[in-house]
This record gives sequence, C-alpha cells and structure tokens, in this order.
Amino acid sequence: MSLAPHNLGDLIGKAPSAKVAIIDLLNFGSPREVSYGELEELTRSVARGLLRRGVKAGERAAILSENRVEFIAAFLGAMRAGIIPVPVNFKLPQSAIDFIMKDAAVKLCFTDEVHNAKCASANEIIVFGRDGGSGFGDFLVREGDFTDFVAGPDDIAMILYTSGSSGRPKGVPLTHQGQLWAIAARNRTASNLPEHRFLVAAPLYHMNALFAVKFILAAGSSAVLMPRFEAPKYIAAIDRHKCTWLTSVPTMMAMILREKDALAKADLSSVQVAAMGSAPVTDALVQAVKNLFPNARVQINYGTTEGGPAVFGNHPAGVPRPMQSMGYPLPDIGIRLVRDNDKDANEGRLQLRTPAQMKAYLNLPDQTAKAITKDGFYDTGDIVRRDEQGFYYFVGRADDMFVCGGENIFPEHVERILEKHPQVLQACVVPVADEIKGEKPVAFIVARNSREFDPENLKQFVLGNAPAYMHPRRIFLLGEMPLAGTNKIDRALLRQKAAAEMERMASA
Repeated sequence: MSLAPHNLGDLIGKAPSAKVAIIDLLNFGSPREVSYGELEELTRSVARGLLRRGVKAGERAAILSENRVEFIAAFLGAMRAGIIPVPVNFKLPQSAIDFIMKDAAVKLCFTDEVHNAKCASANEIIVFGRDGGSGFGDFLVREGDFTDFVAGPDDIAMILYTSGSSGRPKGVPLTHQGQLWAIAARNRTASNLPEHRFLVAAPLYHMNALFAVKFILAAGSSAVLMPRFEAPKYIAAIDRHKCTWLTSVPTMMAMILREKDALAKADLSSVQVAAMGSAPVTDALVQAVKNLFPNARVQINYGTTEGGPAVFGNHPAGVPRPMQSMGYPLPDIGIRLVRDNDKDANEGRLQLRTPAQMKAYLNLPDQTAKAITKDGFYDTGDIVRRDEQGFYYFVGRADDMFVCGGENIFPEHVERILEKHPQVLQACVVPVADEIKGEKPVAFIVARNSREFDPENLKQFVLGNAPAYMHPRRIFLLGEMPLAGTNKIDRALLRQKAAAEMERMASA
C-alpha cells in the first residue's frame, strides 16, 4: 500500500469510492454510513472552508467534540490545507481548555452543540450539526479548486495535549512525515486489513482512537465510530455491525465483562482481533478477554503521545508473540533500557527514538530538556522488561512507583496479583502516607459479586503470593472504577479518595 508522501490528511482514496469508510453511531438507532468518496469530498470542503475564513497554513484550528464523522473530516481537512488541528479533551476543567486555546494560538474551533460554551475563548466557533452562519454546513465550501498543502520533513501535522495529570497540559507537536511513517510501520504488522471492520469508541482527542482512525483509513478498512464509550452499546455494536477488530483501553474491556445481560444476548463471533493499549493490562484481564472472544487474537499495543504510536510489532523470525507482551521492536527505531546499577540489565526505564516522535513540547523548553536526551531519545517514564527472545513487557510507570519501608512497589505488580483472585474483576492500587513506612499500599476493588466479597481473604491471598510489604493494608469496594478523560482509571482521584478514607477512619 502506498501512502500520500507529503500530507497526513490525504489518507482517503486508497479504497473504492463507494466502500463504507465510517459507520457513525452518533444516533445509535439510526447509523449513518459515509463512503470513502463522501469522506473525501467532506475533507476537501473543510479545507476550502478554512482557507475561505482566512485561516492560513501553519495556524491552528481546535476540535472540541464527541466522536463523529465531522470530527474526522475537520481533522483531516485542516491538515490538507496546511492548518494544524488541535484536538481538545472536553472533560478538562474550563481553565485548562482556555489555556490550550491560548497556548496553541487557536484561530478557530470546531465543536458540537453540547460543548459549544467551552469554546468561548476561541476567535471563531463552528458548530457541528448547526445551521446558519456558525454552523458546519454553511462553513463548508463544496466546490472550487484545491491543492493539498505539500508538507516538508519538519512541518507539523497536529498538536495533541497530554492529560495534564501532573500539571498543566503539555502540547505535543507531531509531523506529517513522522505520523505517515507510524501508519506504514503499523500497517506492515497486520494482514487483510481492507477486510476488517474496526470498532472505535475511545475519544478522538486521545492518541489511541485518533491513530486507530488514521490507520483504518490508510488501510482502506471500515470504522464503526461511537460518540463515546458505553459498555452495553459497545457490545451491541459488535453484534449489529459484525465488527472484526476491537480498539480499546483495558478499562473499557473490564467494564464490558460486567455486562452479563448484554453479553448473553450478543453474537460476538465476528471478532478476530481484540486490541488494548494506553494502560497496563493484567494477565487475568487478557485471559478474560480471550475467553469472551474465543475466535480473536488478543493484542497488547504500546505507544505514547510524545514518542509515537508505533513501537512494537511482530518478531522478525516469526516467533509467536507471548500473550502478555507488547511485542518486538519495529525496524527503524532506537530502543534502550535505563536502569539503576543494582537492576537487571533486562529491566529499566524505556527510552525511544522513532521517526514519529515529537522534537519538542510546545512552548516548554525546560520540559523538553527533561523528556528528550541529548542524543535524541524520548524518555517514556515507563518501566519495561525484555525476555530472552527480545519481546518487551510493561512493568509499571516510574511516576506511579512508591516506597514502602525502603521497598519499591509498582502498583501494577500488586494489581496483577489481586486480579488473579476469583472474587476480583478489577483492581487499582494507590499509596497512602504512613508515619512508619513512608507510604503503604491500599486497594480499590470491583468485585465479581459484592455480596460474597471478603477483604480479609483477599489480603491473605496477596500475602501468600507476594512479599508481605506489597499487601494492601486497606481494601475499598467500588461499583466501578472512576475514569479519566482517556477512559483510563483515574489514579489521581483514587489517591485523593484513599487519603480521605484513611483520615476519616483515623478520626472515627
């Protein structure tokens, strides 16, 4: 498959014009099918519309909306005009959204009716689904000459913003050529792609779903696009639209497994690949997903916003990928593990150098100096290990690690043990302050059956399967895990909740 050599927005046209590109489930009961030909015309109309409004190549257009065809058209159309799209997480506080608009020097903002008010700081607002002067329909220019912007090696295609969990959101500029390389690299790891129908429900302001859509369109596949993730509708969409490839983050799969009634009614036999990425995956969850989709290959993907979405793939000698592994390093990338002197040479902090990675954070030279080494490697902050065959496995986030009585604890280690217990569906471990130990672990649990749940039994299970310092001193039962804007577990919120609960119990 050949990709457009110069512009990331020009991903359409590799499939027959009449083939369905996107099935938009904005109205779940009345899906909207958009062909490749229709999407091509829509993206060109967006590009003409932006240029007519006076937005120039190199300037920025924000997109703040739930998933829908118009989001994709605005994203691709902006790039075809040389304008840089800035997808914005609408779940951020208003102050963070206003900061992004200013930091990225946004000239125009595409939005939907639900989130229109959040774009007040933008110079101009275009609303999806609205008629009139500020509506998307009137904005489009459907006729006229148009030539794609020719992007050079260093031209920025888009700016994504990190979640800002450790401070203000950081802008990550990514180039046309880098992302085209990532698409081609990921494409080489799969076969029969045009035959697949992908299900996408993670938010398009996040790399997981956004890259999935680019990958799908470049491959000439079809996407079933949900406006947001809702577990019962996700299951129903698999059944109704015979999806063959699922894209997700692990929390989404954990939530699906709880929907016993919806699962009992659905035919899931169409699923051939169940992919999870963007967060740690436990052995228990991988096995549960495999059991749920017996015809599917469970695939663990790894990527970062800053370092690029394509890092690992298949073994060059054809060695089967272990189920829990992220894969074997792709060609054309640099990879190394940075470790303390007392650590195993095959475990350490992952540093990458890929054609897709950012060159610098937007407007943040000090943060860039911390993230990018002098020889051009991006420090991911992820602790990984490598096996004897060269496959890599996620261990934990260096930022999440805490020290209990002089012992390092990665929450993911304890979570994997907890989720092996038959009573546990999902676990999240966070530290709380302790006068003697410094910090100690506590756990939040979603149980398979809350009426049969026994915290003491679970503590003893961990003590029997791990060093004593790892066992959670308190276990809190939840109906479901709180999610951050990227559908990953909101660890920061659970740390706050744990501290408040421990303080309340101490004063009782």
